[in-house]
Parts: sequence; structure tokens; C-alpha cells
Amino acid sequence: MAIEIKVPTVGESINEVTLVKWLKADGEWVERDEVIAELESEKATFEINAEKSGVVKHIAKEGDTLAIGDVVCSIDADAVKPASAEVIVETTLKVAPVHKSEPVVAATDIKATPVAAAIMADKKIDQKQVVPSGSNGKIFKQDVLEALSHPGRKPGIPLFNRNDRAEKMSNLRKTVSRRLVEAKNTTAMLTTFNEVDMTAIMDIRKKYKDKFKEQHAVNLGFMSFFTKACCYALQQFPSVNAYIDGEQIIFHDYCDISIAVSAPKGLVVPVIRNAESLSMAGIEAAVVDLATKAKNNKLTIEEMSGGTFTITNGGIFGSMMSTPIINIPQSAILGMHNIVERPMAVNGQIAIRSMMYVALSYDHRIIDGRESVGFLVLVKQLLENPSLLLFGKDPVDALLEL
Repeated sequence: MAIEIKVPTVGESINEVTLVKWLKADGEWVERDEVIAELESEKATFEINAEKSGVVKHIAKEGDTLAIGDVVCSIDADAVKPASAEVIVETTLKVAPVHKSEPVVAATDIKATPVAAAIMADKKIDQKQVVPSGSNGKIFKQDVLEALSHPGRKPGIPLFNRNDRAEKMSNLRKTVSRRLVEAKNTTAMLTTFNEVDMTAIMDIRKKYKDKFKEQHAVNLGFMSFFTKACCYALQQFPSVNAYIDGEQIIFHDYCDISIAVSAPKGLVVPVIRNAESLSMAGIEAAVVDLATKAKNNKLTIEEMSGGTFTITNGGIFGSMMSTPIINIPQSAILGMHNIVERPMAVNGQIAIRSMMYVALSYDHRIIDGRESVGFLVLVKQLLENPSLLLFGKDPVDALLEL
């Protein structure tokens, strides 16, 4: 008996998905609950599993757009399990054999500088894709960076050519495009800027990063400091944590912080729920979990829905200043940027400080200038004086309930 595997319901507002990749070939044996294919909606990537053991018969093709309920494939549950499938199952836990035509190259055989070799290992770049510039085919750091900048370039082929290449937009990219245009056209967006002296936070991280990681098994990053500061500021300026719904303003007594993450298929914004109740370690653990899922295309729709405020960090790409676009229906987004040492006037003296520009884009329909500037100034004060993050204000004021 053949059973049909259909596109499941993945969200109230989602009507269609794209078949991104078949993980089981046509005619291949599949075990029950084994992953068959990878689908992509406008919000997330998800997998479908076999409901029965049997032989898979493809009905849809990779790249096809499917409606909810459409048949993706069928499984012949009456088929006899081939002996080859038994062999595959037995060998899945063993190390794959090395073919003579593809000899394994030891790390010491790579003709590259230590820095270049480290970058290739970290970014998983095949040395065959790097054009060496050194004598005797030695690879330098710049060669690897060149390969990263031009991933489509093949060794021996000129960098500049007259070729055009058409590529279908993914559902995720189409959704991002639509929402960004909608945000620009439907909100009275304005951006205010400030700069933060990150020296105190840099000193804390330098002093406590090893102990923090040993104690909590996560790194002490910047996101936990910014998330903590924003949560306190959002509670002081509730309109920044609200949004417009028709003729009503919906306020939130909690802080669900969306964090912009660069994923293989585009920008996604998973949500840290009730961030105001989490510790620094809890925030860092949540960031790592969501970023890992984003990298592996494992985020669910629930994990990317319902944020009240967004933080985006363009500084990891080297951005010095930008005007982030609001993640609708939210009313504000905070942009972090690159940290650069600059000479600053401190108590009448010139000192080298670690400075970061920050930007708050907000919907002027709901957030006034006083609130937007006040919010950003409070975030700045909390970050420049990390001890204030214990209570959201001066410890003495908290003690005296001032």
C-alpha cells in the first residue's frame, strides 16, 4: 500500500512552501520517521519525515512551489526492504572509506601560512578553490580572503567576465524584501544616534571571560550586556516596546528581544523570550542556541515570531554606522556597530577609549523624540556603568527606593 506524504500546515498565514532539497533519492528505501526532504516557507526551513518505512517515490521536484496539503511524495509500505539498505544502516556509524581517487591531505601537506590554514579550516574552504600567490604554490592570508570575497571564482579563470546568472529568489528572501519595503512605506521611521564608551565592558570581559565560560559553559559576549540594558530601558520607556494595532497601541509588560542573525539563506530574527527575566548566562545561552539553529536552518516559526524589540549587530561585519530598518509590527530597533579605539576627552584629559556608535530607528507615530533619545541615553548610561545593570539604576537609588 502506498501512502502519500503531504505538505503539513506550518502556520496560519503560510499558504505555500518551496521544496528546497530531497534528502532521499527517488526509489530509495527509507525508515519510519527518517527525514525525507527539506522545505522552506516564507519564515523558516523545516523537514518532513517518513510516516512509514518503505520505498520513496518523488512526486514534486526540487525548486517546486507547493501549497499546503499538496503531495510531496509517496511511500510504498509494502515494498521489501533491500539487502543493500541493511548494509547502509550497519555502516552509518563507521568512518567513511577513503577513495584512492581522493586522497586525504594532511594539514602539514597544505602549502599555506599558519593564518591562511586557520582561516581555511574555520571557514571550511577547500584549498583547491584558493588561488595561491606565493612561490611554489604557497597560499597566503590574502589569497584565502580573496576566495571568500569571490566564492564563485574558480582557479585559473579571470575574475572579471561578462556572464549573467539568474537565480530564483527563495521564499525567505522574498518575505524579507516585502517586509522591508512595507516597513519603509507604512511607518514614520526616524533614527537617532549616540556613542557608547565600551571600555568598562571590554575590561569586564577581559577579566572574567575565562571564569564565566568555565562556570556557565558559554562565552561572555556583548549581546548579553546590550540585551540586559535594553530590557531595563524598555521598562522605563514602554512605548518603545509597544506597537500600533489599528487605532490602538499595544503595550507589553515583558521583553521578547529579537536578534538579527545572518543565516545561509538570508537574515532571520529569532526571539529571546522574556529576556528581562534571564541572567547574563541565560541570555548568552539563548543567543548561541538561536544562532546555531539559524546557521543550520533549524529555526521554527514560533522561534521567529512575536518579538517586541529588535537588536541588530552590524559591527561584526565592520559597519561603523547605519540606520537599521524597523522589524514590523515592532516600533523600534537598536543597531550596534564596530568598536574602534579613538581619542576622547575624559575628565579634561585625552584618553584612548573603545567607542561604539549606536543607532535607534523608531516609528515616530508612537515614539516621540523625548522617549527615543531618553531610551538611547539610558542604554548608553547602563553600558558605560555596567554595575547599574544589577538594578537598572544606581545601586544606592535602588537601596533607598528613589
